[in-house]
Amino acid sequence: MLYQIALTMIHGVGYVHSRQLLEYFGTAEAIFSEKERLLEKVPRIGAKTAAEIKNPEVLSQAETELAFMQENDIKGLFITDENYPQRLKECADAPLLLYSKGNIDLNRKRVISIVGTRNATAYGREQTEQLVTELAKAFPDLLIVSGLAFGIDICSHMAALKNNLSTIGVLAHGLDRIYPGAHRGTAINMLQQGGLLTDFPSGTNPDRQNFVKRNRIVAGLADTTIVIESAEKGGSLITADIAFSYSRDVFSFPGRTTDPQSCGCNKLIRQNKAGLITCAADLISAMRWEETKGTPIQTELLFTEEKDEIPAVTLIRQHKEIHINELAIKLEMSISELSVLLFELEMDGRINALPGSRYKWIR
Repeated sequence: MLYQIALTMIHGVGYVHSRQLLEYFGTAEAIFSEKERLLEKVPRIGAKTAAEIKNPEVLSQAETELAFMQENDIKGLFITDENYPQRLKECADAPLLLYSKGNIDLNRKRVISIVGTRNATAYGREQTEQLVTELAKAFPDLLIVSGLAFGIDICSHMAALKNNLSTIGVLAHGLDRIYPGAHRGTAINMLQQGGLLTDFPSGTNPDRQNFVKRNRIVAGLADTTIVIESAEKGGSLITADIAFSYSRDVFSFPGRTTDPQSCGCNKLIRQNKAGLITCAADLISAMRWEETKGTPIQTELLFTEEKDEIPAVTLIRQHKEIHINELAIKLEMSISELSVLLFELEMDGRINALPGSRYKWIR
C-alpha cells in the first residue's frame, strides 16, 4: 500500500498522469523503482514530473500516512483492487485511492445516494425518513450513501441506522477528524453498520473546494442519486449534475413552487435531469427493482415484426402524448434505458420528441 499512497502524493501529478503512469508501468511500485532518466521519456511526463516522482519526500509522506492508517484501523482501496467500488471505477475521474474506516461493502447489489440542503425543513426530514424506512422493508441489503453534512445528509444516515441499513459517509477531509463535530456520535455508530470514506489523506482540512471533489464520489458510488430538498443553488445540485454526467439515474422530490428549499428540486425535474418521485414505490418502479417473473422489456424487440406490441408503443399510442417520467413509471424502466428505446422509436418514425421531454404518437 506504500507505493499506492505515494502515487497520490506526487506534486503536480493528478488523476490523468497517475493513471497514465500506472498503465505504462503496470504497478505503483514499478513507477517509483524506475530510473529518473527513463521516467522522463514517458509521454507527457518530462523532466520536471520525473524529478517530483523521485523526490524522497514523496515516499516519506506516504510512510507517515501508512503508519497513521495502521494505528487507526484505516484501510486503503486502490483502483486495481477487487473490492474497490466498481460503480465508481466506471467514472473517468474516479480516485486512485480511497481511505475507508468501518465495515464497508461498496459493491452491494443496490446502492443509492441521498443528498439535499443543509437547511432541511420538517417536510424534507419527513420525506427522507419515510423513503429510507420504506426502502429498508423492501431491500434490507440496501446501502445508503451521503455526505455526513447537516440537514438531509445526516437525516439519511440516521434513518438508515434506525432501520438497520448499511450507510456510508463520504468526507471532504482526512479521517483524522469528523466534520461537523456535532455528527461525531452518528459517525461512530456508522462504523458498525457501514463506515466512513474519503480520498483525502490525514491532515486535509474540510476546505470549500474539497466538498465539490467529495460530491463526485457520492454520485459515483451509487446506482441513483436522490435529491430530497434543495435551494436554487447548493452542493446537492452539483452532486445531481455529476451523477447526470455519469449517465446515472437522478430522482427528486417535488416541492411547492413558493418554497425556496424546493427550488432546486423543481428545477432538476423541469430540466429533465431528475425523475419525479413521491415515495419509495416510485423509485423502486422507476429503477425496475421489483422481483418479477416476467421477461424484462428488451430494446431488441424494436427490430422484430412485433414492433406494435411493445408496451412503450401501446402506452404512447393510448395517451397520444406523454412525458418521459410518467412513461418510465408505467413501464417500470429507468430513464436511461427508456431514452434508448424512445430514440429507436423516433428513428423508426413512430413518435416525435416534443419540448419538455414529452413524446407524441404519429403513426
